[in-house]
Amino acid sequence: MEHLGALQVFVRAGETRSFTAAGQQLGISASAVSKAIVRLEARLGVRLFHRSTRTIHLTPEGTLFLERCRRILCEVEAAEAELQHTQATPSGLLRISLPSVGSLFMPLLGAFQRLYPDITLDIDYSDRLVDVIEEGFDAVIRSGTPSDSRLTARRLGSCRRVLIGSPAYFAQTGTPERPEDLARHACLLYRFPSTGKLDVWPVLRGSALSPQELPVGMVTNTLDPQLSFAEQGFGIACLPELAVHAPLQQGRLVTVLDAYNQEQMVFYVLWPASRQLSPKIRAFVDFVAARLFRPWPEGVGTPVSDSGAPA
Repeated sequence: MEHLGALQVFVRAGETRSFTAAGQQLGISASAVSKAIVRLEARLGVRLFHRSTRTIHLTPEGTLFLERCRRILCEVEAAEAELQHTQATPSGLLRISLPSVGSLFMPLLGAFQRLYPDITLDIDYSDRLVDVIEEGFDAVIRSGTPSDSRLTARRLGSCRRVLIGSPAYFAQTGTPERPEDLARHACLLYRFPSTGKLDVWPVLRGSALSPQELPVGMVTNTLDPQLSFAEQGFGIACLPELAVHAPLQQGRLVTVLDAYNQEQMVFYVLWPASRQLSPKIRAFVDFVAARLFRPWPEGVGTPVSDSGAPA
């Protein structure tokens, strides 16, 4: 078991290319990581990393050893998962990353916690493109087509991005009838944290009005401020329909330009690929696949899901 612990430290250091990041994921100090690597190198009689004052890089021998260690640890994890499947309930720490529409997911996560009280949630709300493997996440929910071959993906469903504003705002400014009418409205825009680029609203694709011509009422890199400002009557925002279903039902918001807006966002849950899912990850994946695009507890609903079953 001591040797397996050293292999786990080496794999985390090899994947993150950082003793500090590996230590943070494992809950130990960077010094402890470094000492474990030194002991492992001494036992093997080979150097695994090239070290400088700021960076570490795998040696050719370290690269070969990393791939073998990954397979070894996957086999150990699979064996543990098989044993855990014989236990009564999923348990342990579950690290997940979700889009930063915090209020949207809270009823879902609350229902999950009540159903699986032995699972401890460690939640990251972020719109950035996290590295699931290197940052140590068990599962993430994201929109867009998955492209990381190290991950397994399950399709959850789809929804439109809709243009929304408060009835009071449109009573004061008028309701846009064509995309070009947005040129006289305050627009609450989203900036992608990973690229710094502004989101392009779907109604502008093919329109005479360019994204750069939208009057800027506010710019933010998370969705919650857009929703809050739209409800307060400060302008028009473009948000996923499932994020605004409740305020639309309650009349706090209304949609505009729906005839120009049929583009769909597809959502996936992703997790590190392995032969055997641990019970806690399987419980989370199955739960969100069944519930994210279905009615939630206490009357909170979401748009109707795709007619097809999740992949």
